[in-house]
Amino acid sequence: MSRVVTARPLTRAAFAPYGDVLDTDWTNHYPINAGRCERFHELARIDAVGEDARAILSIFCGTPYDMPLTLTLVERHPLGSQAFMPLDGRPFLVVVCPDEDGRPGRPEAFVTAPGQGVNYHRNVWHGVLTPLGQPQNFIVADRGGSGNNLEEFILDEPFTIELPEGASHEQ
Repeated sequence: MSRVVTARPLTRAAFAPYGDVLDTDWTNHYPINAGRCERFHELARIDAVGEDARAILSIFCGTPYDMPLTLTLVERHPLGSQAFMPLDGRPFLVVVCPDEDGRPGRPEAFVTAPGQGVNYHRNVWHGVLTPLGQPQNFIVADRGGSGNNLEEFILDEPFTIELPEGASHEQ
């Protein structure tokens, strides 16, 4: 079995099993503030379950990884979804895995378009935050509260994640 995964462009259809794409290519939008602002409504639902659960917002300051990426660890959040929206609009790498009997399956990789973010559904295996080329800041919406909302899995054998041909890690 090949252990190389080539990232592809992030689309709603391809990412649907894992979560939601956050961008302005969305049909549910309308003007507000006397027409001075366009609201792209309910791009995703923030999922938070368990005792003392609440939705929280944070800023994450991510450091880029060398490409191609050697994927050795994935994680998931059993008590809530987790959304990442870049503050500077640059692309980043998104790695997700289907669940196979409580373990991560073969990864899929996506490169976001400028200005796109993602919302990982609760319990979806995913790679860590991976900016491309330079440090990047993100608004993150996820679950706060009691309970263990992080499960990490170290892969038995790493995968190599490559960017698509013609893509640069110096985004």
